[in-house]
Amino acid sequence: MHHRPVVIPDLRHVVRHALPNLVEGKLVPVALFVGFLELVGNVAALMIALSWSLGSLGFRKLTGRQVSGIVLLSAVTLGARTIAALVTGSMLVYFLQPTITTVFVAIAFLVSVPMGKPLAQRLAFDLLPFDDDTKTHPVVSRFFVRLSLFWAATSMVNFAITMWLLLNVSTTTFVLVKSVLGPATAIVTVGTMLVWLRRDVRRSGTTIVWTRRAMQPALA
Repeated sequence: MHHRPVVIPDLRHVVRHALPNLVEGKLVPVALFVGFLELVGNVAALMIALSWSLGSLGFRKLTGRQVSGIVLLSAVTLGARTIAALVTGSMLVYFLQPTITTVFVAIAFLVSVPMGKPLAQRLAFDLLPFDDDTKTHPVVSRFFVRLSLFWAATSMVNFAITMWLLLNVSTTTFVLVKSVLGPATAIVTVGTMLVWLRRDVRRSGTTIVWTRRAMQPALA
């Protein structure tokens, strides 16, 4: 029985910090692409979405604002995919690249577990300032091992569904469904594992402590 408390940062602060960047870097380009696809065609819709991302980066630079990692990564990825699609003349290439990436992500999560460094744990520790006791807590360690394995499984399911959509539905339908499928997969994965974590916490007699103060270093 482990009675040390598990101290978890207040996730509302994480959401408030990340949501504007997520909207700017991910949601707006998708909305622009879908909105202009039927009006101006594939190539022009791609260029409009890419122009938003590059314009967002330029605006942040010119105004001296911090460039979000999400926005930067989105712009680079969108640029590479757009160039590949324009060079090959195939929209399949544009959508296939992130789909293949999903497979490698699943493999990375899976392989990280027997190596003793669950990828889910490493990502969480990068984003959330857990204290040392929480990092080494047995309940937390088991949670991240299971999360890594479950994330690998759901990523493969995501890949299978995406490939079927890519080969069987229209571009507009694919973009709309895929924009929901990714976040939905993440929510189901994390939500399921949080329920599992809560069960383990109850069985072990451990207390979960939510704290806002732990978030300050991350936000700074």
